Amino acid sequence: MISENLVQVKRCIIEAAKRAGRDPSGVRLLAVTKEQSDATVAKGIQAGMTLLGENKVQEASGKIEAFGRKNGLEWHFIGRLQKNKVKFIFDLFDLIHSVDSLALAEAIHKKAQKIGSCMPILLQVNISGEKSKLGIDPLDLPREIRKFAKLEGVKISGLMTIPPFDRNPETSRPYYARLRELRDTCSSLNIPRIYLDELSMGMSNDYEVAIEEGATLVRVGTGLFGPRPSLGKRTVG
Repeated sequence: MISENLVQVKRCIIEAAKRAGRDPSGVRLLAVTKEQSDATVAKGIQAGMTLLGENKVQEASGKIEAFGRKNGLEWHFIGRLQKNKVKFIFDLFDLIHSVDSLALAEAIHKKAQKIGSCMPILLQVNISGEKSKLGIDPLDLPREIRKFAKLEGVKISGLMTIPPFDRNPETSRPYYARLRELRDTCSSLNIPRIYLDELSMGMSNDYEVAIEEGATLVRVGTGLFGPRPSLGKRTVG
């Protein structure tokens, strides 16, 4: 089932990119493996998944220890990152999707400076304005992003957002379009050390719409693996 799902998702990615006049190679699939067993993750890797996303540091640590980075595997963090967990991320993850504040970016920067490293991150933007969601206010970002640029311990690689959940994928479109427009606005400022090449947006129910609006990373979990064993509150996959 997993292999068949992967083929189908990849086909949909290609078709969505073509509808938008985009090169399909500009869209990467992040397989969200949170709450999945090692056996299930192994099947995904065997099927050809190479970008894997986790939302809890402790759970990810066990999986990364089990599977490592053989054959080009990358591990991305997509959940809420607590400051007391920052010290662990450098040995585990290749990209952090969910940096939701300047304070968190500063904490990552400080640890990176101590160990002589630099962590690629995406800035999480609360496009919807929902109080239940974390993230930077989109109205503040063009001004605040200059502060992030001063942090040499992080590489600002792009933006991420989570729209309000709706079974109709078209409901997500204006939020994804807004994130793309915000990225373009910030890019036009030509701030040194701000790259914004990545747009992490789109999940199992709406990733095709996200691609049509410019996503470069789509986070797909249940669309690949089926229902999670203990499916809880919707986060970022």
